[in-house]
Amino acid sequence: MWKFIRNVDHINFFRLWWAQLISQFGDRVHQMALIGLIAERTPGSAWELAKLLSFTIIPVFIIGPIAGVYVDRWDRRRTLFVCDFLRGLLVLSIPFVFIYRESMLPIYVVVFFAFCLSRFYVPAKMSIVPDLVDDKNLLTANSLLTTTGMLAFVLGCAMGGFLVDLFGAQGGFIIDSVTFFVSGLLVFSIPSPLKLTLNKAKISRAGQEVIGILKKSLMTEIREGLQYLIAHKEIRFIISMLFTLFAAAGAIYIVIIVFIQQSFQSVTKDLGILAVLLGMGLFGGVLVHGRYGKEMAWYKTTFICLILGGWALILFALIVHRYPNIILAGLLSLLLGLISGPIFIAANTVAQQVCKENMRGKVFSALEVVIHFAFLAAMFVSSILSEYFASVWILSGVGLTITSVGLVGLIGFKEGLATTTKKRHN
Repeated sequence: MWKFIRNVDHINFFRLWWAQLISQFGDRVHQMALIGLIAERTPGSAWELAKLLSFTIIPVFIIGPIAGVYVDRWDRRRTLFVCDFLRGLLVLSIPFVFIYRESMLPIYVVVFFAFCLSRFYVPAKMSIVPDLVDDKNLLTANSLLTTTGMLAFVLGCAMGGFLVDLFGAQGGFIIDSVTFFVSGLLVFSIPSPLKLTLNKAKISRAGQEVIGILKKSLMTEIREGLQYLIAHKEIRFIISMLFTLFAAAGAIYIVIIVFIQQSFQSVTKDLGILAVLLGMGLFGGVLVHGRYGKEMAWYKTTFICLILGGWALILFALIVHRYPNIILAGLLSLLLGLISGPIFIAANTVAQQVCKENMRGKVFSALEVVIHFAFLAAMFVSSILSEYFASVWILSGVGLTITSVGLVGLIGFKEGLATTTKKRHN
């Protein structure tokens, strides 16, 4: 990985890397600002928090199915820049216009449109990575991009609570908007390939592509994307694993916030500390997998991490419930992050390797739809269950489910995947 970092040929990739670091740092501050805003208006309401988060996920189902199609048609660098700039403007409208109103509806609308833009941003970001690095460095590049999210998570959670306490929710939104603008400028600095060379063959191919696009309907391309997913067992497998993982994340997200607040009798301070340690664990897991990930089959990595991650969640819930000690809870959060990190790298890398260049946007958009549906559905179910069951038992049940999925997968899928790989090589 160090050789990859020192390689000057990867300067354009590192502009993208830094853009993600800054933008995702702002997202965590934004998240703390939203939590603080909900806590001020409706203290302790898991339902209100779940309702607000739903407006960040609903765009996946409205925009997600068509985003990948257009991402494959548009210039990806320009798409990233425009999305960052418009999201910055939208977030900036919250502290200066809508935060003073009693109704939360305008804020819901702003959040909705900001995340509509994110639906174009995510597949464009994932699709542009193979254009910036060669195949042999793809795993390392994905490790660093995931590291961006983990490091931003740590820094954002560590500072977000303090910044929101110091400047209020209004200041948190302003900081987030600034990070979007800075991220957009970094992406804009990535040079586009020159397209002025007159080449008859290229012009002919370009003309044929334009005619082809005009002939195809949007639904035709979406159908092609779904057929492509169904035809590749590796991608189907990735979808099922990410569905399980994000369903678990959705089920615990709201519940664990209330659980931590009740266990430690605080609103954001202890939540921020545990989030930092979770992020540090994710960061460590990403680095370890980036260094040694090639030595183990990607599906083994996924199943083993699911098994261990489920047990780590159960231990966290039971021990913190019985002994609410912040140091002990922090160590358990660190362990949970360390175990979970490699799953995301393995999934993204395999999807990029299997997909054709002109199908990447559609595939990553489909993945976004699946994982956000899982997150949203599980989040609402768990928020309803939290009215009838203690948070500790909901978290323990989710952990047991994750462990069971990992065990079944490790036992039942290994032979099938090995057979598929053997047939492909033959």
